[in-house]
Amino acid sequence: MRWKSLAPGMVLLLVVSAGCAGASQPAASAIPAQISIGTLYASSGSFATSSGAQYAGLQYWAKEINAAGGVQVAAYQKKIPVKIVAYNDQSSATTATTLYDQLITQDHVNLLVADFGSVLTSVAVPIAQEHKMVLFDVTGTGASFFTPNNPYLVLTSLPTSAVWPDTLAQFLLAQHIAKIAILYDSNDFTQSQATTLHAQLAKGGVTPVYYSATPTNTTSYGTLLHTIAATNPDAVIEFGYNTNDIPFLQALPANGLKFKMVFTIFPGQLFDLILKAVGPQALAYTYTYPTPPLVKYNTVNYGPGIDTFSQQFQAATGSAPNFLNVAGYNAGLVIQDTLEHAKNLDQQTLRQTVASLSGKLSTLDGPFAIDATGAQIGEPLPVAQLVPSGNTDKIVVVYPPSVATGSAVYPAP
Repeated sequence: MRWKSLAPGMVLLLVVSAGCAGASQPAASAIPAQISIGTLYASSGSFATSSGAQYAGLQYWAKEINAAGGVQVAAYQKKIPVKIVAYNDQSSATTATTLYDQLITQDHVNLLVADFGSVLTSVAVPIAQEHKMVLFDVTGTGASFFTPNNPYLVLTSLPTSAVWPDTLAQFLLAQHIAKIAILYDSNDFTQSQATTLHAQLAKGGVTPVYYSATPTNTTSYGTLLHTIAATNPDAVIEFGYNTNDIPFLQALPANGLKFKMVFTIFPGQLFDLILKAVGPQALAYTYTYPTPPLVKYNTVNYGPGIDTFSQQFQAATGSAPNFLNVAGYNAGLVIQDTLEHAKNLDQQTLRQTVASLSGKLSTLDGPFAIDATGAQIGEPLPVAQLVPSGNTDKIVVVYPPSVATGSAVYPAP
């Protein structure tokens, strides 16, 4: 058919009709061969253990989804394999800054996933925002990340750290423990917890007898512990990473010190690692935030329950999963559900789709719910105590009463 033989209006009609047809169904050449997911991990440095475990969980999700033919992408109405594009940041925020930018500007990944924790996520937040790209933040829970002017951030696998200590504060007040010492690392993750705990205790009329920060790279706790002991506390709260918790817990018996109550964060996330490093005696009767798989979420509406996942993960990898394996895998589930519902891969559409899942999605990591800033407000963290059981310790959830599996032993024997 010759264009010149048609009336001008007919030509316009054909052009518009062709455009509409193209919009309704993506051309075969426009369908990507894969969905690329950019992320970082640390094979060395202070965050290597945690980062590696989180990355392994994400990798396991990708392997499983690809074995099933890929993720169902609503935008193309077909399954498409996923590809993890990952670089080693060596636990360096400076290196991570360069590599996050590379994933976006050079690799042009479809989706961006943060490395472990607040320190390595902190540099990703402004980069993703600058490039208007959604950042799937797995465990970077620093409260300062989540602001009304950043519509590109989603916390997938932990609540924001500012709310972590709410239940802990309630427990301390319910136990009528008034002389409380709080030691925290000077980073956003742990400082926000210390700030919240201090404020919540103040509402209950309690002022800590000790409240001080220490550098995140602290590994020597003898002098700090003796300073704390001089205040004669009835509870000692240490907010740090696993690289802090281990030397802190080791320093207690090494310095001949024992307190009525000791709380640290990471035994509830990396239980086997810390139990091996510290020993069951030093860990006995201490408290922590329990997380999956120590907390069981088997009634889910998306993906496997925690027990099924644990069995499958161990069969595939030869190792029992820890929480950070769960967190990485759960981030994959959130991405998967997002792609199954998003009408296109535009970043704003992806972010709006994630928001639409809030309050409706329940996984092996608990109920998924985010607020307007992308901060996770589901997946609650109760308080648990590590109680001697044979040659090891077991997790007993002691607060709140609605989920408790036992009663707290206080003061510690």
